[in-house]
Amino acid sequence: MTMKYKRILVAIDGSKEADWAFKKAIEISKRNEAALNLIYVVDTRSYTAMTKSVPDPEDRIFDHGKELLNNYKQDALAAGISSVHVYVVPGTPEKVISRDYAKRLDIDLIVCGAQGLNAIEHYILGSVSQHIVSSSPCDVLVVRREQKTEE
Repeated sequence: MTMKYKRILVAIDGSKEADWAFKKAIEISKRNEAALNLIYVVDTRSYTAMTKSVPDPEDRIFDHGKELLNNYKQDALAAGISSVHVYVVPGTPEKVISRDYAKRLDIDLIVCGAQGLNAIEHYILGSVSQHIVSSSPCDVLVVRREQKTEE
């Protein structure tokens, strides 16, 4: 087993925690000269329940994720990361990130925020980060947003 990461997957959802996770992943990628893979999962559970079909990647439902990841990709390239890939995909985040894409891309580190945008789902189903940690085939770094200290 090597102590150097080669392929990092960062879960992006637009939250402050995901932004902080991205920033930490940039630094880890630089230190390890690792490829950076950014993933935004369009949660299609409610969509498929209403339409009984999976949305096409060209549907408008994917536009926000594409724009978000393209901005992050530009930031990563500007920070000196030479290999940056983006994936905007349908599915359930915990399954797609830790099971599908981590294996498909042979990821050796997943970086995600401690809590994303959907606090209600977190309360009912548990957090995506908990699912990623428990089902991931590789190391996982769960990042908490920097807290302001009171003076």
